[in-house]
Amino acid sequence: MSQSKVDSLNVPPMDEHNQKLVSYLHPPDWVNPQPANCYNLVVIGAGPAGLIVAAGAAGLGAKVALIEKHLMGGDCLNVGCVPSKALIRSSRTVGDIWEASKFGVKVSDSAEVDFPAVMKRMRRIRAGISDVDSVQRYQHKLGVDVFLGSGRFTSNNTVEVAGQTLRFKKAVIATGARALQPQISGLQEAGYLTNETVFNLTEKPQRLAIIGAGPIGCELAQAFRRLGSEVVLLHKNAHILDKEDVDAANIVQQAFVREEIQLILESKIERVEQTNTGKVIYYESQGKAGTVTVDEILISTGRSPNVEGLNLEAIGVDYDTQTGVFVNDNLQTTNPRIYAAGDICMKHKFTHAADFAARIVIQNTLFFGRKKLSALTIPWCTYTSPEVAHVGMGDREIQAKGIDVDTFLIPFSQVDRAILDGEDEGFVKIHVKKGSDKILGATIVARNAGEMISEITLAMVNNIGLGKIASVIHPYPTQAEAIRKAGDAYNRTRLTPFVKNLFNRWLAWTR
Repeated sequence: MSQSKVDSLNVPPMDEHNQKLVSYLHPPDWVNPQPANCYNLVVIGAGPAGLIVAAGAAGLGAKVALIEKHLMGGDCLNVGCVPSKALIRSSRTVGDIWEASKFGVKVSDSAEVDFPAVMKRMRRIRAGISDVDSVQRYQHKLGVDVFLGSGRFTSNNTVEVAGQTLRFKKAVIATGARALQPQISGLQEAGYLTNETVFNLTEKPQRLAIIGAGPIGCELAQAFRRLGSEVVLLHKNAHILDKEDVDAANIVQQAFVREEIQLILESKIERVEQTNTGKVIYYESQGKAGTVTVDEILISTGRSPNVEGLNLEAIGVDYDTQTGVFVNDNLQTTNPRIYAAGDICMKHKFTHAADFAARIVIQNTLFFGRKKLSALTIPWCTYTSPEVAHVGMGDREIQAKGIDVDTFLIPFSQVDRAILDGEDEGFVKIHVKKGSDKILGATIVARNAGEMISEITLAMVNNIGLGKIASVIHPYPTQAEAIRKAGDAYNRTRLTPFVKNLFNRWLAWTR
């Protein structure tokens, strides 16, 4: 069959930066290659999981085809981690300006946010780093056959894309997930934003409602508030970040209140209407009806797996439209020749989790390996100010499983560097198995908690106990010293009255 030219894509606004982005990730002049006779692996989806599988397998000498219907790089690069953290960096500068006076720094009243410039900076940075995920790099430098178009299984060993048939020995589904669209009367007609469209904005929404106070909703609520929007955050539960450590979520919620983010908790959205004055959200909160009028609505109520259009039924791959493709601990689907990785099948929907799941898939598909997803220790971070980082078990899981633990909590009010930085509201909380120093989980709330959590993750992965962390010299003064202090706190528990009595006798004898 002849080679096929792909359809072009637009990413608003199509300025020089987004044109560069598209030229790398879905080039309009791209012609799909002639398929090989048979591929060791065919990977559907070029997000973080798919890219790692394709690059890693090709690097080991496998013949690999990679299929992507939209932009290479997936959500993380295009509409997730990269653009959101660019906005958060700009908003953090505003937050520092708000706090400047308490450090003895006077800031001119003329300081203001240039929202179009903020968004342009984001687009420039995103385009600049997109070359790493480009079609050209994967095809010409890494040796992967890249096919742009929608992939669909046509048999137990074939996939169709853009009119061409690819034969494979094994395949990997890595099609990711998209923003969940809640069924709210009038929402579709009024129009709304998701993470897939909010980064297309060029003008600041003066009034912004965000529905859903999970990590994405909270990160963007604080970012847009600092960038000058009036923000109202509606959430169905009684507390924001309700899946996080309660103490950690409380600190973030208090920060939101200080920054005048309007919180409407325990709320149920009844309907949305478009009026001359804006989009009116009708809701009920704690038994009382209310309305709020905004210019834009951002939906952040969860993720929905991209299982449609793959023809999974024809190849015996079981799935659920809410949770995604079913896999075992080896990331193998109900069809033994088909594997999956990333948001399409995993509870932890993080880029770094997809990365390491992809490594498992490479080993299990090419080397008959039995690597297990459950063996991974996966940290994560919510990038609010302060950040909330977590690894391992938290309070809820420990209580649900009835595990006996000792918990060591070091508030940053006891850490000199945090006091000097004016960031003493957070803490380091570490759970260890009762009667030992084996670390079961930890939560850190700090400005740079995401940078700090890896020390604890490293300890957990390598079975290094909390007591041994106390012997690691940390530079003074640093906020990470709180982790060492937690180790000191554990070691002090080993000085039982009996041990102290023996030690006192020894001292008396040596005088």
